[in-house]
Amino acid sequence: MLIKKQADLTYADVTPKTLYMGRRNFLLGVLGTAAAVKLYKKLPVVFAGPAMGSVPKPLTGLVKSPYTTTGEKVTPIEDVTHYNNYYEFGTDKDEPATNARNFVTTPWSVSVEGEVAKPRTFTMDEITKLAPLEERIYRHRCVEAWSIVVPWIGYSLSTILNLVEPTPKAKFVAFQSYYDPKQMPLGREAGIAIPYVEGLRLDEAMNPLALLCVGMYGETLPNQDGAPVRMIIPWKYGFKSIKSIVKIRLVTGQPPTTWNLESPVEYGFYSNVNPKVDHPRWSQAKERRLGEFLKRDTLMFNGYGDEVASLYTGMDLRKNF
Repeated sequence: MLIKKQADLTYADVTPKTLYMGRRNFLLGVLGTAAAVKLYKKLPVVFAGPAMGSVPKPLTGLVKSPYTTTGEKVTPIEDVTHYNNYYEFGTDKDEPATNARNFVTTPWSVSVEGEVAKPRTFTMDEITKLAPLEERIYRHRCVEAWSIVVPWIGYSLSTILNLVEPTPKAKFVAFQSYYDPKQMPLGREAGIAIPYVEGLRLDEAMNPLALLCVGMYGETLPNQDGAPVRMIIPWKYGFKSIKSIVKIRLVTGQPPTTWNLESPVEYGFYSNVNPKVDHPRWSQAKERRLGEFLKRDTLMFNGYGDEVASLYTGMDLRKNF
């Protein structure tokens, strides 16, 4: 169990929101002339939903979590909200921040079903009130060798799973993201199976570090970062932390996962951060923190080995990558 004091970090370490908003508005203001300098790619297109998209709102009553990373500077919010993988809103890193602006995330509900005694559909209002919302500063590492440190907000996924009472047959947890081709027309061009699906072994999902996330930086999630609810699995590569969840299903066998279906040679089911197992096209031994120039060593299990290594005792982590 990770019992550590809260990091000596304040939001002074993060780009001030007024500055971030000002820079964003400036960038939006020059989109009309961007074609002159973006000759190698198409301009992002803002897709209109049936109503104005959701805007992040302050979250109050946050509690300090014992499950938090200490000793590292939080990545500026501008970097985290403008360098995203969310293929339903574009495959270039800067596209989701623009293309998801009008994504409508209210009303929203998440069904939890399958091998459970008490299947249930939770509204977002219910989800945010199931347990005290904790701020957890987690490292988050992408398989593409970049990483971030973010003050995520939520609580352990085990909270909601215990409420539905998994049956003895439940061995895995499958997740499904939202997909609406009207709001996400670029999903047709994503090159991966949509809707996005992910999965964990049940004991992984019940680990207290597995975070059901509803916010970041003191606010609800921005659309491009997985609003209104997503997973954060800090010891696994970022693509395991599925965004915009609408269904959680407990199942008996290993569920399909999007990137494993797309390229099983490159993306294993477990996808634990392992600097000794290279991606076929690049090394995983080093990573670059967003906002920094120099690379740093990649940590086994992203530095969370004390909390999760026991889950994989006896497993060949080169074979089960």
